[in-house]
Amino acid sequence: MRNPAEELAKELLARSWKLAVAESCTGGGLGARITATPGSSAYFLGGIIAYHNRVKRELLGVPEAVFAEAGAVSRPTAEAMAIGCLTRLGADVAVSITGIAGPGGGTPDKPVGLVYVAAATRHGVVSEERRISGTRAVVRREAALAALRLALAAVRGSTEAPQTAP
Repeated sequence: MRNPAEELAKELLARSWKLAVAESCTGGGLGARITATPGSSAYFLGGIIAYHNRVKRELLGVPEAVFAEAGAVSRPTAEAMAIGCLTRLGADVAVSITGIAGPGGGTPDKPVGLVYVAAATRHGVVSEERRISGTRAVVRREAALAALRLALAAVRGSTEAPQTAP
């Protein structure tokens, strides 16, 4: 695949869709990749860097029960972040990332490199789990690329992306 940010840009422009992002472990890296593409202001609304659970809860609407049951680094949290970003920023598609970039912070159940990405549209939400090996920089870079690819699949309506209920 060519540059996923450029591919996503083409798809968004063809549909006149707007994109928004909700990032945790990438700390703005996803937004930086999107805005590195010239003309991104035509389709990119912006994003929320929700590093702390309070921000995920208050700005993105992630229910406290999701944190209690699944944790901040989980598929349900990524999905709730994407849905909250979609509705609160008024986008046509929103993509989210939550994970453990390391080098610390991992546990046996949730090791460093565990990342969840989700993409939401008006038609539903898709999400996936990634296990990324490498340094903090590698985990953050690969998480952002995974999110771009998932957003692209969601926009295209790809059946390759796993489907979950919104």
